[in-house]
Amino acid sequence: MADSKHHGALGEAYAAKRPEEVAALYDRWSQTYDADMSAAGYRHPTICLALLTRHLPRGSAPLLDAGAGTGLIGEWLDIAGYPQVEALDISQGMLDQAARKGVYSALHCLALGGRLPFADDAYAGIVAAGVFTSGHVGVEGLDELIRICRPGGVIALTVKNTLWEQGFASRIAELEAQGLVTRVEETRPYVSMPGEADTVPSRGLALRVN
Repeated sequence: MADSKHHGALGEAYAAKRPEEVAALYDRWSQTYDADMSAAGYRHPTICLALLTRHLPRGSAPLLDAGAGTGLIGEWLDIAGYPQVEALDISQGMLDQAARKGVYSALHCLALGGRLPFADDAYAGIVAAGVFTSGHVGVEGLDELIRICRPGGVIALTVKNTLWEQGFASRIAELEAQGLVTRVEETRPYVSMPGEADTVPSRGLALRVN
């Protein structure tokens, strides 16, 4: 199923081809993003929060919200007992909105997919909600998240089925075979935005770094 049925800013986001296009689009969208995604019934942050809290002890720190956007999950992580969370996003406009929520200890305007300026084993846990999807970040962004997550740490992420079938599933299997990660939970496919027509399902994953 194609991803072309989305409308407005969401459709533009999935159609974007270059990182600078994605950043500019989200800069423009940042003012209304929370309201728009609420209206669409956006589920990815909730799924990631559930996966993380099931597998990473309360209070683990620091965490990285990779693809934080306006900070939807950052607020919930704070409430759930994770007091030190850093935000990373390609859009400065989205990070400006996230900063207003007062729940992040640091904000990083960076693109996923290439080398990140963080040390090995820097984070106790990482969440990436709605990041691995059409027009955004592919499987090439996963290895860096594993590198910067410490052994025993958990990466909670969502993956659109389109990417899952185009190499993400096989890469996860390779990483497991190499002993680099353990797949501690995988959800059944679900619709991430029930308010949007004909959306491609996604799944949630919790990976423990070995």
